Amino acid sequence: MNQTFTTPQKWKQFLIILLPILVTQISLSAITFFDTNMSGHFSPKDLAGVAIGTSLWIPIQTGLSGILMGITPIVSQLVGSGRKNEVRFNVMQALYFAIAIAILVLIAGSLVIGPILEFMSLEERVRNVAYDFLCAISFGIIPLFGYSVLRNFMDSLGQTRVTMIITLISLPINILLNYLLIFGNLGFPRLGGVGAGIASAITYWVIFLISIFVVHRIQPFAKYGIFQKFHGPSIRKWRELLTIGIPIGFAIFFETSVFSAVTLLMSRFDTATIAAHQAALNFASTLYMIPLSISMSLTILVGFEVGAKRLQDAKKYSKIGIGSAVTLSLLTAVVLIVFGRQVAGIYSTDAVVIGLIQHFLVYAIFFQISDAVATPVQGALRGYKDVTPAFIITFVAFWIIGLPVGFITATYSSLGPYGYWIGLIIGLGFGAIALLWRLLKMQQKYNVKLQN
Repeated sequence: MNQTFTTPQKWKQFLIILLPILVTQISLSAITFFDTNMSGHFSPKDLAGVAIGTSLWIPIQTGLSGILMGITPIVSQLVGSGRKNEVRFNVMQALYFAIAIAILVLIAGSLVIGPILEFMSLEERVRNVAYDFLCAISFGIIPLFGYSVLRNFMDSLGQTRVTMIITLISLPINILLNYLLIFGNLGFPRLGGVGAGIASAITYWVIFLISIFVVHRIQPFAKYGIFQKFHGPSIRKWRELLTIGIPIGFAIFFETSVFSAVTLLMSRFDTATIAAHQAALNFASTLYMIPLSISMSLTILVGFEVGAKRLQDAKKYSKIGIGSAVTLSLLTAVVLIVFGRQVAGIYSTDAVVIGLIQHFLVYAIFFQISDAVATPVQGALRGYKDVTPAFIITFVAFWIIGLPVGFITATYSSLGPYGYWIGLIIGLGFGAIALLWRLLKMQQKYNVKLQN
């Protein structure tokens, strides 16, 4: 990354950082998309099973990967302040930390997944698919978390195009494995939705191994010598990673887990409604990659400028990012309005399910417009290392406001399952306003600090 002096230069650097991140995020979410989509074409029950499994897996994956995102502002600010010699130690500690978290997840998952699925009122076939899918994908947890650290390291140097290429290489592998293992083509076993879990786990190992090679052998990463010198685990550094990463991870977890809670609550509806809800949510999650990518770009750019004490530049990047997200959200809203039925048809050939998906997508429009404000603002705040308030705001928005309002609306009105989406829209709207207020206060605080 380089210092910029004009608005066009900032736009150029913003796009250079953003576009590869966007492609990477869409590709990563496409793994889940193809798991869900291809399972849906195997059978509605496999679609529902993978949907349930995914709804339990995604909050854990994104929340804990969010904790590992703490390394991004650390490295960005180190590079911005010229302390590049400290990068290797920080990245190695993050890798140790990622492995430790992965092991804890595996232990916890082995204890709670069975009881959680038994608690849900699911058809036996749906429950079995969900359980076996989660068991299969668990073999990819360690490499996925390790890749998250290496990806954050590469991205924090502004080399987002490299992680884009790595992910693009892995995507066709995942699709091919799904084709072979879900449908039993070319002599492979016909596993249905469970095959999607196996395919994803193998894909996570592929991107992790490729990342290790790139970081160790390819410039500019190799000059940091990440794997050239051994460092023992440092509790002090883990504490710093936790201080920054836990609020980030929990903010992401509270946002993603609320959808899992909604899916659990919606288990009282029929299989077609569950499948349609999850399909619409899957597509909305794909659209969410746009503001999420902008958020990640702002963490890198704002962190770099704050590390160099160029606060006006950091503020300018925040405006560029938020404005871009809002504009793009309005464009995607038009797409959903015009092509809603075609989008629904991607997920199923069942006419009833298609109609339900199309209805859910109407609510997704309002949800993603609020996301266009809230998510980039969180990325800018992370660049300032201001993470705890966002965690609190996210918790209140979704769990104190959104979910209760959704439950009341779904239970005591004629809207039924759509009431949950209305509650979440209201909660996210509150969160967007509160987060924007926090960003303005943080920018004022840093300006006063610099003047003193």
